[in-house]
Amino acid sequence: MIDLKALRDDPDVVRASQTARGDDPALVDALLAADEARRAVVSRADTLRGEQKAVSQSVRGATPEERPAVLEKAKALAEQVKEAEGAQAEADTGLRAAHLAVPNVIAGAPPGGVDDFIVLEQVGEVPSYDFPVRDHLDVGSILGAIDTERGAKVSGARFAFLTGPGALLELALVNLAMAQAVDAGFTPVIAPALVRPEAMEGTGFLGAHAAEVYKLENDDLYLVGTSEVPLAAYHSGEVLESVPRRYAGFSSCFRREAGSHGKDTRGIIRVHQFDKVEMFSYVGLADAAAEHQRLLEWEKEFLGKLELPFRVIDVAAGDLGSSAARKFDCEAWLPSQERWLELTSTSNCTDFQARRLNIRIRGEKGPVPAATLNGTLCAIGRTIAVLLEVHQRADGTVHVPLALRPYLSGQSELKPA
Repeated sequence: MIDLKALRDDPDVVRASQTARGDDPALVDALLAADEARRAVVSRADTLRGEQKAVSQSVRGATPEERPAVLEKAKALAEQVKEAEGAQAEADTGLRAAHLAVPNVIAGAPPGGVDDFIVLEQVGEVPSYDFPVRDHLDVGSILGAIDTERGAKVSGARFAFLTGPGALLELALVNLAMAQAVDAGFTPVIAPALVRPEAMEGTGFLGAHAAEVYKLENDDLYLVGTSEVPLAAYHSGEVLESVPRRYAGFSSCFRREAGSHGKDTRGIIRVHQFDKVEMFSYVGLADAAAEHQRLLEWEKEFLGKLELPFRVIDVAAGDLGSSAARKFDCEAWLPSQERWLELTSTSNCTDFQARRLNIRIRGEKGPVPAATLNGTLCAIGRTIAVLLEVHQRADGTVHVPLALRPYLSGQSELKPA
């Protein structure tokens, strides 16, 4: 959640952020009103408690004649304090609801919606082929690597089996990603795929993204759509003695894909279950922008190892999640559809998630909220799809990038089954 003091000092900054996102600036005024109402109620409750304490202390010094009146006043004040504390609890609830409704304040993101991104750079040339290009499902079928028919038979639409070289390719990508992350100083983590509501709310996934989330009603647990969620909640309620702290989390991820009817229904680009290696950083707020650039560079390094052409975009404010102040996506070329496809994404969430999750850093003047950042190092299903398409050959074989070969028994190509 945003810093209330910063909101009071300059509410126009938050209003401008809302406008850039295409959100309602009136939510800012509602938050200001809720904040003011709570502070007034707290002030009244504190005053009454002070009066109650003074009257209670005066009972002992009262004369027998004065004592009944003093006791009556003490009783009346006790009732007023009880009412004031009830009003304070109500005001706390109202403030939290208004606070949760306002997303993070953008920091450098271009205004506009999903199509208003800015291309920052392109790495590599868009490939051309002297044979009819197959899509990744056709390539994967030839290799015996992807089976969506049996996936649908067993689990329904948007599920698939990775088999043979497909399964080995997933494990190779995980190992390559983890090896790079460890070399960069990240602590590897196998993260839970089920989390409590507090973790989902704290990371901002129960707002606009709630329709995407699977919930286990009987257990009051949620299936994560990214290991960002458990990694963010990992230090919830803690005071960190030092930063940076960097984690590389592997987990299965689950998304309902609500609202994506008819989009990418073929293959494994948009599925309900997939695996991912996610980078997550805790840093001081002053270092958040620099850490964001570092995460982007690690993503670019990984895509370079896969020998993929890609571009980097600065995502527009209206396409940001509620927690992100700024986001960069790396999009690789998908030959069968002749378009760019998001493979990685990195978001600077400043101190927004840390305030919700109560994660602080020990500072010279006391604990202060941490800044949290996330970055996908490898969304495995999508990456496999792009690898199979970009590196396909006319004879049905697929070139294996040099960096992946040590994790695929040294194979330089994948051959038809």
